[in-house]
Amino acid sequence: MCAVFESIRPEQIEALNLPVFNLEYEQEIYPNYQTPLLFKSEQGLEWRMVNFGMVPKWAEDKEIATKTYNARNETLHEKPSFRDAFLKCKFAVIPVSKFYEMKYINGKAQRWGVQRKDGRAFYVAALYEITKQQDQIIRSATMISLDANEHEMMKEFHEPRTDKRCVMIIPHERLDEWLSLQQADISTFVKGFPVEEFECFYAPKSKKDSNRLQLDIFESLM
Repeated sequence: MCAVFESIRPEQIEALNLPVFNLEYEQEIYPNYQTPLLFKSEQGLEWRMVNFGMVPKWAEDKEIATKTYNARNETLHEKPSFRDAFLKCKFAVIPVSKFYEMKYINGKAQRWGVQRKDGRAFYVAALYEITKQQDQIIRSATMISLDANEHEMMKEFHEPRTDKRCVMIIPHERLDEWLSLQQADISTFVKGFPVEEFECFYAPKSKKDSNRLQLDIFESLM
């Protein structure tokens, strides 16, 4: 399950001919961080800053986002946190430069990254929600995941003998189709990404990194 990722970079936005996005955001995103989300309105493609981790309308605070940053495609129609957004077809994407997962080598967890070989950003399928808490408007999103037990690359991640999952990646050429869905049927998109277009690599965090607290958070989420 993807708990940490690097958001799209400015040069990648330009390379994909996406609308200009000028707001500042952290490059490395963790649950409850703000990240750019891309959706389609009557005016065309639009950006919004959203909370990474779904905050459903019935939630009392944002802490639930530490448990709702990924959503299984198989149960979107029944889980209270995601059902309303799914049935209302609130489909979007979170553009990503790379994401991180834990791989276990000789029983020890190592952080590895996954990215496109050509350096382009890619689109992770997402659901978004808008709610209000104490007069504050909260926009949030979750990444949709799929079964990766048979995926050539992703089956090697996560703890041994556990369910293997991976975020669902929308092909560049199907972006408009995904964002234009008007019915809650995503079955044709539930496919593992093509291994030949991606690569994985060892990506340890430096012990001197001032972001050490974030690494601790990442390890606890995994």
